[in-house]
Amino acid sequence: MKPMSDKHLAVLRRHMVEVIAIHVDLASDEIGREALDERVVAALMTVPRHLFVPVQLAPFAYQDTPLPIGFDKTISQPFIAALMIDLLAPEPAHAVLEVGTGLGYQAALLAELARQVRSVEVVEEFAAEAKERLDRLGYGRVRIRVGDGSRGWAEHAPFDRILVTAAAARVPPALLDQLKPGGRMVLPVGPAEAQTLTVVEKGPDGAVSHREVIPVRFTQLEVA
Repeated sequence: MKPMSDKHLAVLRRHMVEVIAIHVDLASDEIGREALDERVVAALMTVPRHLFVPVQLAPFAYQDTPLPIGFDKTISQPFIAALMIDLLAPEPAHAVLEVGTGLGYQAALLAELARQVRSVEVVEEFAAEAKERLDRLGYGRVRIRVGDGSRGWAEHAPFDRILVTAAAARVPPALLDQLKPGGRMVLPVGPAEAQTLTVVEKGPDGAVSHREVIPVRFTQLEVA
């Protein structure tokens, strides 16, 4: 059988986005909206997810399922990745911090939506591979560093938005400190057996509010 062409992959990517739309509609009561923001949809249609997974898994990249990427980690289910970014609501002028780069897929999506993206990854091999993939695909302005994501990236704070792609028992205080007044953070909160995707907002006066969205399951946030 001949390999899939870019045309085939584009069809699968479009199908992935259609499946995500169905999931969003079904979960609309919990999410609070019936469809993703059009800018998020456009990013999903643009970024080639098959280039952010191990090459042997590229034919499965557009299925709505997490996939293993090594070191007992996975790339998130497309619906969850899309939902997290939609809840984050990055705007073109925003500076965004991502905690948990993986192989760089969500950083690429964020780069389609925000002015500046910085990403912290605890696994050195992931950070190096993500940088290579992002540079090759034209996302070289994404900055990546190796380190403990729970500590954020203080020298470039504050951030308009913070996205955390691993579960924390509670919102890391350092990340909350690095969130701008008026900013928003999206992360899974809770132990392995009972995590909830949570939206954290910091008001202009510094007051913090939390909104729980849906149950999720992520690997735990590692501390370097």
